[in-house]
Amino acid sequence: MNLGAGKHWARQATCVSIRGRAILIEGAPGAGKSSLALGLIDRGAVLVGDDGVMLCEDQGALYALPHPNTRGLIEVRGVGLVTMPVAERTRVALMIHLEASAPRHIEVAPRMTVGSLAIPCITLWPDSSALALRAELALKYHGLWEPTEI
Repeated sequence: MNLGAGKHWARQATCVSIRGRAILIEGAPGAGKSSLALGLIDRGAVLVGDDGVMLCEDQGALYALPHPNTRGLIEVRGVGLVTMPVAERTRVALMIHLEASAPRHIEVAPRMTVGSLAIPCITLWPDSSALALRAELALKYHGLWEPTEI
């Protein structure tokens, strides 16, 4: 797989693309990263990578790409590894960290430095039946840039 020009590095995270905007999902093992990704995929997102993605910086933006070792695979707990279609190089607009101590609300998303770029990072409580919807709303209200409508 050709990753293109520039420096690429692996990051342990799950990632989906929603209308051309990538969400990196992080958290402790068993926090629900794959489950959130599945919920978002059920709502129309496309898998970039599960439990590992490649990242690169290009012209002031951060991009996520499928990791060549796990491309198209997502762990479905109790079922096994399942093959899914993948989104290729997708611009990262938001990070979500799954943690039980998530704040109840925020005014402005804190930023986390990834590579040399500051990415909005929202902490969400993972035990919610509305987690996928909350992640979509976080992308809408706190994510970087809106893609150009076609």
